[in-house]
Amino acid sequence: MKVNMHEAKSQLSRLGKLAWEGEEIVIAKAGEPYLRLEPYRKRVEKRQPGGLEGKIWMSPDFDEPDEEIMDLIENSKIFPDED
Repeated sequence: MKVNMHEAKSQLSRLGKLAWEGEEIVIAKAGEPYLRLEPYRKRVEKRQPGGLEGKIWMSPDFDEPDEEIMDLIENSKIFPDED
């Protein structure tokens, strides 16, 4: 939505609500885009990798194939009730 500066001054609350609801609000000065009204979002801190050291355990045979699962996958029927 594009509104002029005067309209933006008189309807700031309504425009703010629309911006929070996802509407793109552009405020124009002399008919040219001048400002963009958008909701304030708290900055997300950069993620620091790590922090779970010693809390996650992985079995030594994690990468070993499971014969039972492989058999189920390789020998299953799409429609088991039909021959």
